[in-house]
Amino acid sequence: MRTTLSIDDALLTRAKRRAAQRGQTLGQYVEEAVRRDLVSVEQPSPAPTLPTFTRGTGLRRGLNPSSNRALYDALDASGDTA
Repeated sequence: MRTTLSIDDALLTRAKRRAAQRGQTLGQYVEEAVRRDLVSVEQPSPAPTLPTFTRGTGLRRGLNPSSNRALYDALDASGDTA
């Protein structure tokens, strides 16, 4: 499919140079870049692992940090006030 795009002159110059370095046409380079960007958006990175502590401060083992109710209940059970 053919289409017309408005691209900043400096960016276009850099894209043409990069495409030539890779032995691609500008269209192939732009298509690859758009495809790569769309794939990265569709596949989010995994959630980070939260640390747990056996003593001192931090989350108690088994406490669900994504549940407000669990956090409130844990606070009530410990007798701490915010």
